[in-house]
Amino acid sequence: MCRLLGYVGPAIALESLVLQPPHSLMVQSYAPRELEVAKLNADGFGLGWYHATQRQPPFTYRSAMPMWNDANLEPLCRYITTGCAVAYVRSATPGQGVDVSNCQPFQSGNLLFTHNGYIKQFREKLYRPMRQLMSDRAYAAVHGSTDSEHIWGLILTALEQPDTSLTAALAKALEQLGALARKHDIPLAANVLLSDGQKLVGARLAFQSRPPSLYWLRGVPQFPQAVIIASEPLFDGPWTAVEASSLFTVTADCDLQFSPLDCP
Repeated sequence: MCRLLGYVGPAIALESLVLQPPHSLMVQSYAPRELEVAKLNADGFGLGWYHATQRQPPFTYRSAMPMWNDANLEPLCRYITTGCAVAYVRSATPGQGVDVSNCQPFQSGNLLFTHNGYIKQFREKLYRPMRQLMSDRAYAAVHGSTDSEHIWGLILTALEQPDTSLTAALAKALEQLGALARKHDIPLAANVLLSDGQKLVGARLAFQSRPPSLYWLRGVPQFPQAVIIASEPLFDGPWTAVEASSLFTVTADCDLQFSPLDCP
């Protein structure tokens, strides 16, 4: 499994999230505290961010190398400022290729997506059923081999319906995923972050397993008028665990709303 990070708030340098905190995403790549399945997140990483002042498609920087080995990361994070970003470090599921096509965040238009979790026996049990639920356009957008990108394909399919919000699309995709897991009697876990640059939508879900850790924090002195979502707390503070089987939405003004997810 992986470690996730999401931010909505005033424009800041990415280094203040990714590199500087005592338990930053960089530290979580080599010394995670709550990673239950693996010991390291050494199979790649990715950053996705939106321009601090202009409405335009997001930028991404992805690599299949360990985060700590990338000499470009520190100057990039010092240079980039943004008011909305997602990031992750990867611990690849056994059998999944370690290459950049499998590194997140995934992007489509102005959307960014990242996932932490797993689907047991994905290739054997859910690979074809998940693809059969995708539209032709979403199917063609899947370039890698991970279960994460197939969840992304379900979300893109749901978003093709008129007037479908990000929250509704994520809920539908996860409900479909949960129904397949129940039908095939396989465990899964899915912590998800999805953004359009104006808001951050996410979920914490598991079936026949414990959901990966996920926390939220809002309006602390280090990051006033901001919300941070993280797999593990970045620093000491009033972090709160996201409830299992729940959806959340963070708006541009940092209003944070939760709702139950109708999933097994």
